[in-house]
Amino acid sequence: MASVSLSPAIAAAQSNASASAPVQSTSSEPAPSPQAIVPDAEFEQALPSLSDDPNAPLEPIEDFETPAAPPPVTNTRPDVPAPQITDPAAIPPQPLPDEATLAEPLPPLATFDINPPVETAEGPDPRTVEIRYTVAVTGLEELELNGQFEELSALEEGDGKAANAAMVAARAREDEQLAVRLMRSLGYYDAAAVSTIEQNPANSGNLVVRMNSTPGERYSLASVTINGGPTVPPELLTRELPLKVGDSIEAVRVQGAEANLALKLPQQGYPFAEIGQRDILLDERDFTGDYTLPVTVGPRASFATISTEGDLAFDRDHVELLARFEPGELYDVRMVDDLRDALIATNLFSTVSVEPQRTGRAGPDGTEQVDLLVRQNAGPPRTLAAEAGYGTGQGIRVEGTWTHRNLFPPEGALIGNVIAGTQEQGAGLTFRRSNAGRRDRTFQLQALANRSNYDAFEAFTGTLAARISYDSTPIWQKRFTYYYGVELIGTNEDVFDFDLNERVRRTYGIAALPLFAGFDTSDDLLNPTRGFRLKLNLSPEGSIQGASRFYARTMVEATGYFPVSDSLVIAGRARAGGIFGIDRDDLAPSRRYYAGGGGSVRGFGFQELGPRTIEANPDFDPEDEDSSPTIFRPVGGRSLNEFAIEARYRFGNFGIVPFLDAGQVYDSSLPKGSDLRFGAGIGGRFYTNFGPMRVDVATPINRQEGESLIALYISIGQAF
Repeated sequence: MASVSLSPAIAAAQSNASASAPVQSTSSEPAPSPQAIVPDAEFEQALPSLSDDPNAPLEPIEDFETPAAPPPVTNTRPDVPAPQITDPAAIPPQPLPDEATLAEPLPPLATFDINPPVETAEGPDPRTVEIRYTVAVTGLEELELNGQFEELSALEEGDGKAANAAMVAARAREDEQLAVRLMRSLGYYDAAAVSTIEQNPANSGNLVVRMNSTPGERYSLASVTINGGPTVPPELLTRELPLKVGDSIEAVRVQGAEANLALKLPQQGYPFAEIGQRDILLDERDFTGDYTLPVTVGPRASFATISTEGDLAFDRDHVELLARFEPGELYDVRMVDDLRDALIATNLFSTVSVEPQRTGRAGPDGTEQVDLLVRQNAGPPRTLAAEAGYGTGQGIRVEGTWTHRNLFPPEGALIGNVIAGTQEQGAGLTFRRSNAGRRDRTFQLQALANRSNYDAFEAFTGTLAARISYDSTPIWQKRFTYYYGVELIGTNEDVFDFDLNERVRRTYGIAALPLFAGFDTSDDLLNPTRGFRLKLNLSPEGSIQGASRFYARTMVEATGYFPVSDSLVIAGRARAGGIFGIDRDDLAPSRRYYAGGGGSVRGFGFQELGPRTIEANPDFDPEDEDSSPTIFRPVGGRSLNEFAIEARYRFGNFGIVPFLDAGQVYDSSLPKGSDLRFGAGIGGRFYTNFGPMRVDVATPINRQEGESLIALYISIGQAF
């Protein structure tokens, strides 16, 4: 038998409750009047007489007399009226909760408020009861778990506030379990955590929750067993599961090893391998564990055929052209992922997937042949796009593009574009065949008509061009790129004739064979943070203007990106170009080299650097003090060099970029490296998911007459 003792406070509360709580009857009969206690003499007289002989026989039951009822006792207290029960039919029925209400989950215990509402004369007290608490945790700092604990802690999430002490206690119990889970994740399977709650200072109402964690001994692996079928090579499973005897049984280590095994098996011929549920048997005597992992290896497989189904953007033959593997090669999931990426890069699908299918057929090498099923769901083929930019000297430039990406399947696109700017207007039509005859090769045929009106020249130009290229895309960045093609250009331009000392208009016919090669190790097309790029351009050209002339335009460029920290990247660029085989004045102005502008030497206007002419100002106003009778106009040159360095500091989605640029344009065929002009400035960046938005402001150092005081550039992407 167990006894229950009550604390004095509880006992007093029960005594008061029994003495003062009214008792209500639930019967429908009137309550009887209170009766007085029966006197002792009357009680004794009512008892039957008993024989003194214990051996005497029992008296017949009929001889017993029913004791007479005691006379009624008059109630000396005032009559208490019996409670009047209303007719049950008159009581309106209470509505029952519906099924949705009954199905709602109960609120968490930690959020339950056990304090009754405080009533005032005017109604419930609108003030809420709130207590404050602080948290002190020990035992986790040596394991470097304090940061994870604070991120997941219920006490920390409460921000030191609670409605009552019961809520604080519930949060503390939850955090005890959290601390134990965190320690066990590092291999401390005997870990324990105990919390205490006390007032500090005493009787202040402010609580201190002290959490003491004890990790105990760390468990390590005593054995590693993989239950799987035979593989080729035989040690494949143990080699790709990086766990060994003596390793601590850490959750991250074990899960990472299993993920590595699941990743590597499909890369080495096992597309249907499955990793089972691990089993770790702990031994508390020597703090070790026996690790067992079941693995269903499945058949060793090789590639077979490709099939496709769904809403097709193109047929099976074009899918096979995109694949980088041949039938009979050992299955490698990386080649499957590569095919899926190539399909995504076409931009022709709303959804697309590549799934291996078992066939049960044996290949010549004994592996099982696996077919690939490509599920296509063609997306909208048409796109409307626009881009805009601004540069000092170049003005505003807006370009709109309409594209039908699959007008001539497979991947035959028709592109129309219109340029509307303050100093450039034009339109063009382009046919582009992507993956033309082989993966990643593009064929392009283009017709353009443009009007350009810059300080250097004004030109009306028509161009017919064809090009074959191997390019990078935002989805598929390539290390080596190239293009080669042909251009036929007819252009009418104004040119400054130094013999006549005035501008005249001349018409040029130009044929060019442009060539390009690029090598790129950077980590991003629009926002690189490491690596370098090399570019080489060569364009043999022939020009007809009165006489035929042949020459070559060349350009080489190198850029590098060096991360100093996670938020700071130093970027540098150097570029040099030369034109050989022709005098500058025999070149069409649009084929000369210029420097200055947002993609060149910032701080100067577009094409502002280099040799200049002094010409009469057609807008001269004698009555305007700021109007000059002469203006400076660039004439371009046969060579140039440019240098730039930037410090790209990023914080969140924003960035600040101080920069220094230098460059010059020369009359000679080779750049001299002398008379360099410098521009300095600062830029702002807003980083988006498609690249950074760029705003740069710069000024020339040692500014000269006719040069811009402040230059502003706005565009998408880094300067280089």
